[in-house]
Amino acid sequence: MNHFYKTLAALAVAAATATPALAQDINTLLKTADRYRMSAENLQVDTQVTVLNTDGSTDKERRYTVFAQSDRKSLVLMQSPVEKGQKVLMLADDFWLLMPNTQRPMRITPMQKLLGDASTGDIATMNWAGDYTGTVVGEEPCTPDNSKATCLHLSLQASRKGVTYQRIELWIGKTRHEPVRADLFVQSDKLAKQARFVMDKPTNPTTVSEMVLVDQLSNKKETRIKYLARKDRTVPAEWLNPMFLARNPSLE
Repeated sequence: MNHFYKTLAALAVAAATATPALAQDINTLLKTADRYRMSAENLQVDTQVTVLNTDGSTDKERRYTVFAQSDRKSLVLMQSPVEKGQKVLMLADDFWLLMPNTQRPMRITPMQKLLGDASTGDIATMNWAGDYTGTVVGEEPCTPDNSKATCLHLSLQASRKGVTYQRIELWIGKTRHEPVRADLFVQSDKLAKQARFVMDKPTNPTTVSEMVLVDQLSNKKETRIKYLARKDRTVPAEWLNPMFLARNPSLE
């Protein structure tokens, strides 16, 4: 067999034995992973954010109502008495904070903190497909302690300027593609937070019930973002206009 036919034979063997996971389309994997947090294009999500001290005691707790809508639009209503009337509006790459005592929407960034280590982007955005491109790195243990369960490791790079994290290393279930954990990197490529996703049912998961964030840059406190309830809901178009929101502090 000459060199040409040996090369063809080697390529054929490599194609036949390639890891199926590595051949999967990254966008399809991300869309599947997204559906565990965003089950419909237009959704109302009642959310509770709790900041825990290093001894496990509760430091602070707040409630939010998130209207996550199609085309990267979200409205967050603060529901706790200390923040009542405040709103965050996200329209694609633009974020505004609206205070009840002023008619001037304030521009903010997706990294601006809401509570603990939960930023506006962590609350307002719930999908990766469309915002990130990347590759399937391979199959790895689902947790750093070399657990027996195996996940797919995805390495993601931001494809838009308005995302919270520039790079994400994401581990998803090998069979159902549910999110398991993530390392979240900021623009300077520093590891900002590590996230762990708690599913509703460990053996047959259908939805993410909680996202646990641990800060890696400063206080090491744990922030738990718990999704209390989800339901399909399309809000009126004017609710997604910052000037309308400024003139109408009460929506309900």
